[in-house]
Amino acid sequence: MQVTEDLVRQVILDVLGAMGGDAKPANGVKPADAAPLNFRELGTAKTGTDRNEVVVGVPPAFGVAMTSTIIGIPHSDVLKEVFAGIEEEGLKPRLVRVVRSADVGAIAHDAAVLSGSGIGIGILCRGTSVIHQRDLQILQNLELFPQSPLVDRSVFRAIGRNAARYAKGEQPDPVPTRNDPMARPRYQGLAALLHNKETQHVKLGAPAVELAL
Repeated sequence: MQVTEDLVRQVILDVLGAMGGDAKPANGVKPADAAPLNFRELGTAKTGTDRNEVVVGVPPAFGVAMTSTIIGIPHSDVLKEVFAGIEEEGLKPRLVRVVRSADVGAIAHDAAVLSGSGIGIGILCRGTSVIHQRDLQILQNLELFPQSPLVDRSVFRAIGRNAARYAKGEQPDPVPTRNDPMARPRYQGLAALLHNKETQHVKLGAPAVELAL
Protein backbone atom coordinates (compact mmCIF):
# COMPACT_ATOMS: atom_id res chain seq x y z
CA MET A 1 0.00 0.00 0.00
CA GLN A 2 1.31 3.42 -0.95
CA VAL A 3 1.25 5.88 1.94
CA THR A 4 0.03 9.23 0.65
CA GLU A 5 -0.85 12.47 2.42
CA ASP A 6 -4.54 11.86 1.72
CA LEU A 7 -4.31 8.40 3.29
CA VAL A 8 -2.55 9.75 6.39
CA ARG A 9 -5.10 12.53 6.66
CA GLN A 10 -8.00 10.09 6.45
CA VAL A 11 -6.46 7.83 9.10
CA ILE A 12 -6.04 10.80 11.41
CA LEU A 13 -9.63 11.92 10.87
CA ASP A 14 -10.86 8.38 11.53
CA VAL A 15 -8.92 8.31 14.79
CA LEU A 16 -10.29 11.71 15.79
CA GLY A 17 -13.79 10.49 15.08
CA ALA A 18 -13.26 7.41 17.21
CA MET A 19 -12.02 9.63 20.07
CA GLY A 20 -15.05 11.87 19.81
CA GLY A 21 -13.06 14.78 18.39
CA ASP A 22 -14.80 17.45 16.36
CA ALA A 23 -12.98 16.55 13.16
CA LYS A 24 -15.85 17.83 11.04
CA PRO A 25 -17.39 21.08 12.26
CA ALA A 26 -21.12 21.30 12.79
CA ASN A 27 -21.59 23.45 9.69
CA GLY A 28 -20.21 20.64 7.52
CA VAL A 29 -17.21 22.64 6.30
CA LYS A 30 -14.03 20.60 6.15
CA PRO A 31 -10.56 22.17 5.79
CA ALA A 32 -10.36 21.25 2.08
CA ASP A 33 -13.75 22.77 1.18
CA ALA A 34 -12.95 26.50 1.34
CA ALA A 35 -12.14 28.29 -1.89
CA PRO A 36 -8.66 29.78 -2.38
CA LEU A 37 -8.37 33.53 -1.83
CA ASN A 38 -7.67 35.85 -4.74
CA PHE A 39 -4.72 37.74 -3.30
CA ARG A 40 -3.05 40.49 -5.30
CA GLU A 41 0.70 40.74 -4.66
CA LEU A 42 1.81 44.38 -4.44
CA GLY A 43 5.55 43.77 -4.20
CA THR A 44 8.01 43.55 -1.35
CA ALA A 45 6.50 44.69 1.94
CA LYS A 46 7.99 47.90 3.32
CA THR A 47 8.11 49.20 6.87
CA GLY A 48 5.02 51.32 7.41
CA THR A 49 4.89 54.87 8.74
CA ASP A 50 1.20 54.99 9.71
CA ARG A 51 0.86 54.68 13.48
CA ASN A 52 -2.78 53.73 12.99
CA GLU A 53 -2.07 50.44 11.22
CA VAL A 54 -1.80 46.88 12.48
CA VAL A 55 0.00 44.48 10.17
CA VAL A 56 -1.43 40.97 9.86
CA GLY A 57 1.16 38.42 8.76
CA VAL A 58 0.29 35.07 7.20
CA PRO A 59 2.52 32.19 6.04
CA PRO A 60 3.14 31.19 2.39
CA ALA A 61 0.38 28.56 2.15
CA PHE A 62 -2.34 30.68 3.81
CA GLY A 63 -5.42 31.06 1.63
CA VAL A 64 -3.75 29.36 -1.33
CA ALA A 65 -2.43 25.81 -0.82
CA MET A 66 -4.31 25.66 2.50
CA THR A 67 -7.63 27.44 2.87
CA SER A 68 -9.15 26.63 6.29
CA THR A 69 -8.11 26.34 9.92
CA ILE A 70 -7.86 23.02 11.73
CA ILE A 71 -11.55 23.30 12.74
CA GLY A 72 -12.70 24.27 9.26
CA ILE A 73 -12.96 28.07 9.45
CA PRO A 74 -12.25 29.40 5.93
CA HIS A 75 -9.23 31.67 5.79
CA SER A 76 -11.44 34.32 4.21
CA ASP A 77 -13.49 34.37 7.43
CA VAL A 78 -10.34 34.45 9.57
CA LEU A 79 -9.16 37.64 7.85
CA LYS A 80 -12.68 39.10 7.89
CA GLU A 81 -12.92 38.70 11.67
CA VAL A 82 -9.40 39.93 12.46
CA PHE A 83 -9.79 42.95 10.17
CA ALA A 84 -13.20 43.74 11.68
CA GLY A 85 -11.73 43.69 15.19
CA ILE A 86 -8.96 46.10 14.16
CA GLU A 87 -11.43 48.42 12.41
CA GLU A 88 -13.81 48.42 15.40
CA GLU A 89 -11.04 50.17 17.32
CA GLY A 90 -10.63 52.80 14.60
CA LEU A 91 -7.38 51.44 13.15
CA LYS A 92 -6.47 50.01 9.74
CA PRO A 93 -5.38 46.45 8.95
CA ARG A 94 -2.56 45.77 6.50
CA LEU A 95 -1.84 42.30 5.13
CA VAL A 96 1.56 40.75 4.37
CA ARG A 97 2.74 37.27 3.49
CA VAL A 98 5.84 36.23 5.46
CA VAL A 99 7.52 33.85 3.05
CA ARG A 100 10.64 32.99 5.04
CA SER A 101 9.00 31.06 7.88
CA ALA A 102 6.05 28.99 9.04
CA ASP A 103 6.76 29.76 12.71
CA VAL A 104 3.97 31.84 14.21
CA GLY A 105 6.32 33.83 16.46
CA ALA A 106 8.60 34.77 13.56
CA ILE A 107 5.63 35.68 11.35
CA ALA A 108 4.04 37.85 14.05
CA HIS A 109 7.36 39.55 14.84
CA ASP A 110 8.06 40.26 11.17
CA ALA A 111 4.56 41.75 10.93
CA ALA A 112 5.23 43.95 13.97
CA VAL A 113 8.56 45.15 12.54
CA LEU A 114 6.78 46.13 9.30
CA SER A 115 3.93 47.85 11.14
CA GLY A 116 3.86 51.61 11.52
CA SER A 117 2.39 51.14 15.00
CA GLY A 118 4.91 48.45 15.94
CA ILE A 119 2.13 45.92 16.53
CA GLY A 120 1.60 42.85 14.36
CA ILE A 121 -0.48 39.68 14.30
CA GLY A 122 0.75 36.32 13.03
CA ILE A 123 -1.72 33.62 11.99
CA LEU A 124 -0.81 30.11 10.88
CA CYS A 125 -2.94 28.17 8.43
CA ARG A 126 -4.31 25.92 11.18
CA GLY A 127 -5.29 28.92 13.31
CA THR A 128 -2.46 29.27 15.86
CA SER A 129 -2.01 33.02 16.40
CA VAL A 130 0.20 35.59 18.15
CA ILE A 131 -0.02 39.31 18.87
CA HIS A 132 3.52 40.73 18.80
CA GLN A 133 5.35 43.99 19.38
CA ARG A 134 8.30 45.24 17.37
CA ASP A 135 10.72 45.79 20.27
CA LEU A 136 10.17 42.36 21.85
CA GLN A 137 12.26 39.28 21.14
CA ILE A 138 10.73 36.72 18.77
CA LEU A 139 10.12 34.24 21.61
CA GLN A 140 8.40 36.95 23.64
CA ASN A 141 4.98 38.26 22.68
CA LEU A 142 1.98 40.20 23.90
CA GLU A 143 -0.54 37.37 23.55
CA LEU A 144 -0.26 33.78 22.33
CA PHE A 145 -3.08 31.50 21.15
CA PRO A 146 -1.41 28.08 20.81
CA GLN A 147 -4.42 25.75 20.81
CA SER A 148 -5.66 26.20 17.26
CA PRO A 149 -8.75 23.96 17.74
CA LEU A 150 -10.01 26.49 20.30
CA VAL A 151 -9.46 29.60 18.17
CA ASP A 152 -12.90 30.33 16.70
CA ARG A 153 -14.36 33.33 14.90
CA SER A 154 -15.05 35.28 18.09
CA VAL A 155 -11.45 34.80 19.22
CA PHE A 156 -10.09 35.99 15.87
CA ARG A 157 -12.18 39.17 16.12
CA ALA A 158 -11.02 39.72 19.71
CA ILE A 159 -7.40 39.25 18.60
CA GLY A 160 -7.89 42.07 16.09
CA ARG A 161 -9.45 44.32 18.73
CA ASN A 162 -6.70 43.75 21.27
CA ALA A 163 -3.94 44.24 18.71
CA ALA A 164 -5.48 47.60 17.81
CA ARG A 165 -5.70 48.55 21.48
CA TYR A 166 -2.02 47.77 21.96
CA ALA A 167 -1.28 49.90 18.89
CA LYS A 168 -3.13 52.80 20.55
CA GLY A 169 -0.92 52.47 23.62
CA GLU A 170 -3.55 50.80 25.78
CA GLN A 171 -3.06 47.78 28.04
CA PRO A 172 -6.13 45.63 27.33
CA ASP A 173 -7.09 42.55 29.29
CA PRO A 174 -5.88 39.41 27.45
CA VAL A 175 -8.38 37.81 25.10
CA PRO A 176 -10.31 35.18 27.09
CA THR A 177 -9.53 31.70 25.79
CA ARG A 178 -10.82 28.28 26.63
CA ASN A 179 -8.54 25.50 27.83
CA ASP A 180 -9.39 21.99 26.68
CA PRO A 181 -6.86 19.37 27.87
CA MET A 182 -8.24 16.96 25.26
CA ALA A 183 -7.60 19.32 22.34
CA ARG A 184 -3.96 18.27 22.07
CA PRO A 185 -4.47 14.48 21.93
CA ARG A 186 -7.51 14.86 19.65
CA TYR A 187 -5.81 17.10 17.11
CA GLN A 188 -2.08 16.49 17.52
CA GLY A 189 -1.76 14.17 14.53
CA LEU A 190 -3.72 16.44 12.23
CA ALA A 191 -1.81 19.49 13.46
CA ALA A 192 1.49 17.76 12.65
CA LEU A 193 0.26 16.92 9.17
CA LEU A 194 -0.89 20.49 8.57
CA HIS A 195 2.41 21.88 9.87
CA ASN A 196 4.35 19.62 7.52
CA LYS A 197 2.27 20.82 4.58
CA GLU A 198 2.67 24.45 5.63
CA THR A 199 6.47 24.29 5.85
CA GLN A 200 6.76 22.91 2.33
CA HIS A 201 5.91 26.36 0.97
CA VAL A 202 8.56 28.30 2.95
CA LYS A 203 11.35 30.05 1.02
CA LEU A 204 14.21 30.77 3.39
CA GLY A 205 15.56 34.30 3.08
CA ALA A 206 12.72 35.55 0.86
CA PRO A 207 11.28 38.97 1.74
CA ALA A 208 7.73 39.51 2.94
CA VAL A 209 5.17 40.37 0.28
CA GLU A 210 2.48 43.04 0.51
CA LEU A 211 -0.99 41.58 -0.18
CA ALA A 212 -4.40 42.94 -1.07
CA LEU A 213 -7.74 41.17 -1.38
